[in-house]
Amino acid sequence: MPSDRAPVIIAARRTPIGTRGRALSRLDVGRLAAPVVRAVVDDGQQATGSPVAVADVVLGNCMGPGGNPGRIAALAAGLGVTTPGATVDRQCGSGLAAILDAAAAIAAGDGRVRVAGGVESASTAPVRALAGVPYDRAPFAPDGFPDPGMTQAAEDLAVHDGISRARQDAHAARSHARARAARNAGRFAAELVPLEGLDHDDAIGGAERLLPRLEPLFAGGTLTAGTATRISDGAAAVLVAPAGTAPGLAIRATAVVGCDPALPGIGAAPAARAVLADAGIGTAQVSAWEIVEAFAAQSLAVLGRLGLDDDDPRVCADGGALALGHPWGASGAVAVVRLFSRLVRQGAPHGTLGVATASVGGGMGIAALFEVVREDER
Repeated sequence: MPSDRAPVIIAARRTPIGTRGRALSRLDVGRLAAPVVRAVVDDGQQATGSPVAVADVVLGNCMGPGGNPGRIAALAAGLGVTTPGATVDRQCGSGLAAILDAAAAIAAGDGRVRVAGGVESASTAPVRALAGVPYDRAPFAPDGFPDPGMTQAAEDLAVHDGISRARQDAHAARSHARARAARNAGRFAAELVPLEGLDHDDAIGGAERLLPRLEPLFAGGTLTAGTATRISDGAAAVLVAPAGTAPGLAIRATAVVGCDPALPGIGAAPAARAVLADAGIGTAQVSAWEIVEAFAAQSLAVLGRLGLDDDDPRVCADGGALALGHPWGASGAVAVVRLFSRLVRQGAPHGTLGVATASVGGGMGIAALFEVVREDER
């Protein structure tokens, strides 16, 4: 979108990410999302020095109960009955898609502030059934197209790209080590809204020491429970404001693309390439990358297609979803919250660039390019 109309994220928060069935398991999507919605509105008021009138609350969600979690969260957060809400389903890209939808409305000329993000409660998601028979998920593709489950798709991608068990184990271990270092240094503290007594991401380090001993999930395969992310509960939200608001992250370019549904894990790569091409820059000019790590093999396949090293320090510098957990509908928004902390909260200079990107079930990818703004651009 044109730089003179680029909306700006001026506040960003998330819950701790809890493994399904653990500390956050009693909270449905509304009770997960409402505290972070309230927190970003309060942060926005503090940042601008004036009350924030929210035009809409747009949240991503994949497996929840329906009923429009965006509206439910708006009401539960105390924004008033006149604040509407909407819910977006782009599977693992839903949280980022919601942010881009909110930004597009502002860029199109509606200059009112919006809350956007994502939420997932895997613990309270309803059991679905067809003709009385329970099933795990709806199809990602129609008859006649490949439609692998995500775990099988990751194994297939490891075979397709020749990604070894050792590389996957090393990638997962690195994610945990980075997340543990960030937690111990307090780098997550300012972005977290503690819930149910949980003030940290509970999966960090959980599988790290077990990685070499875990059995493959498929006979003769390389994928293990340690190189697949934890199914999780959590929420994340940002406050999107009109161009000219600073400091924050300006949204400089966005992309949603399709790819082969047989290998959905690669989608983040063409999406990221699209936003870089739109901005006329290369990977070397990006200071911070947040790539949703659904599986180690999937993350490594994306890195390879982007020409980035396995251990590039710019990529998920404080650990990714392999360590933090993967609340599906929220993970794309978690990636943006992490960029906000890494760049805005940690004082990166005006003009610093970051990319958030995710691969999506069914063969898609979504990405956005952000730029730190510390000066009024109007």
